[in-house]
Amino acid sequence: MPSTGDPAAGTGSTAPSSPNSATRVPLIALCVTEITSWGILYYAFPVLAPDISHDTGWSTGAITAAFSAALVLAALGGIPLGRALDRHGPRALMTGGSVLGALAVLGLAAAPNLGWFVAAWLLAGTAMTAVLYQPAFAALTRYHAPHHLGALTTLTLVAGLASTVFAPLTSALADQMSWRAVYLVLAAVLAAVTIPLHYFALRRPWPPPPASGGSASDGDAGRDQSNDQMDAAVRTVVRSSPFLLLTAALTLSAFSMYAVLTNLIPLLTARGASSGIAAWALGLGGVGQVAGRLGYRALVRRSSVRARTVCILAASALTTTVLAAVPGPLPLLIAIAILAGTTRGTATLLQATAVSDRWGTAAYGSLSGVMAAPVTIAGAIAPAAGAALATGLGGYPALFAALAATAALAALAATGSIPRRAAATSTDPTAGGPADQDRADQPPG
Repeated sequence: MPSTGDPAAGTGSTAPSSPNSATRVPLIALCVTEITSWGILYYAFPVLAPDISHDTGWSTGAITAAFSAALVLAALGGIPLGRALDRHGPRALMTGGSVLGALAVLGLAAAPNLGWFVAAWLLAGTAMTAVLYQPAFAALTRYHAPHHLGALTTLTLVAGLASTVFAPLTSALADQMSWRAVYLVLAAVLAAVTIPLHYFALRRPWPPPPASGGSASDGDAGRDQSNDQMDAAVRTVVRSSPFLLLTAALTLSAFSMYAVLTNLIPLLTARGASSGIAAWALGLGGVGQVAGRLGYRALVRRSSVRARTVCILAASALTTTVLAAVPGPLPLLIAIAILAGTTRGTATLLQATAVSDRWGTAAYGSLSGVMAAPVTIAGAIAPAAGAALATGLGGYPALFAALAATAALAALAATGSIPRRAAATSTDPTAGGPADQDRADQPPG
């Protein structure tokens, strides 16, 4: 059934018809800073890891564990960060994160021993909390609501080019200089690009929570009361069955999707593909991700929140099942890999809009921070866990069968992820949700 009142579709009648220049500036800036931050803090490491291990003698497992620890720390840091975002906005947090990120990359370049290297990655993990998707999603959701889906789609499409830009750039630099010198260059790029853009482009006043009816001139007592009400509303939501089931569904799905992504090449080579063909299949999956993100808005217009959540997660289970069961031919396997990439692309936007679709935008930062923590941790541990499971289960086809079952369980959990009771006190124009039983309103706050 079409979702005529779906908040993510941007159909609220009280909102402006289109974003103005004040909201376009943060969007453009965040597109640039997300490409840069992801490219340097995330995608440069896989390129440089062999050189780091060869030059220092540190094991690949040890340096990869340091990187994974940074990702886990970034996930855990999202919980307090989300609350701070709701109250104060993204400018100071993201600017500070950029400063920490540049210092962390300098620390990596200067690391005299493995302990220093690990400490630098932990600092980088703290920076990731403040500069990667979560704060950017929160900023655009509040600035652009209820038309935030378009902004989020643009951001994920552009930021998806981070690996395309920075993996070859990092490799080219590594051909000319040591890995330490490469990290010095990247630290300078990170500082020069992201610090001024976060500081100057995010100066727009932070809109008050839609449900609060507050303004920048409210007194301290009024703000404290509003914050207390918001905290109480957040606690109520995070303890509710729909929120717990949604978080479980997205966590299981993230584990399955990232394990599939990182173990696709071994699966294909085990079925006769050359390493080059397998790498092409993985790369073409990125094309599928772009297609999925481009098509997400059309899916929103034609489906309820429950229907699209379940269908996207079920599609992931289906493509993983087919990869597990079909031995060939290779063109068919590549086509399936592209379809799997499409589900990953839609899943990114599904997670970005999951909170606002159900509970509005007022507490988006706080709720998404709690939800994103286990989801991000699952994605961080999935590559290593997937490889270990492949050994324990007797091969990659068996691994993919297990991952398909995990994705199917995620789709099942998602069926219960919709709040049943609308909040009559909500004034958030994005609250309301689909025009069917999947109504998902913002909590009172």
